[in-house]
Amino acid sequence: MKFLKEFKEFAVKGNMMDMAIGIIIGASFNKVIDVLVKKVFLPPLSLMTDGLNFQNKRLILRDAITNNEGAITTQEVAVHYGELFEVFLDFLIVGFTVFLVVKAMNRLRDKSQDVKNKTVKTPKDIELLSRLSELMEEQNSLLKASKK
Repeated sequence: MKFLKEFKEFAVKGNMMDMAIGIIIGASFNKVIDVLVKKVFLPPLSLMTDGLNFQNKRLILRDAITNNEGAITTQEVAVHYGELFEVFLDFLIVGFTVFLVVKAMNRLRDKSQDVKNKTVKTPKDIELLSRLSELMEEQNSLLKASKK
């Protein structure tokens, strides 16, 4: 019973739910990026390179060996650099997109944490900390004036 209670507390914590949502969105985002690279970016790139298909590009280190009936006895050994290029392109697109999203989120966060900006509602904790800072500055100036 204690184990289930501990698991419930662990599973319903805010960070755990945020992480689960992030993982689900990330998995969906990965599918979008995969299609974007394979169906949108690579075809024009292939057209510009005279029909070069990057998925099938490889450096063969050893050819496959077949017997008299045509059955493969030893598999081909190859470095699939075309797939590496696709994955690297995926990585660049994901990295750039995440950079843009984080940059936009930071701009929104900075805007919301600016107490002087009245166009965006400032969170209560930031308002209180700002007010506390103002009161401390006021108190320090009064103390300095009374010592003179």
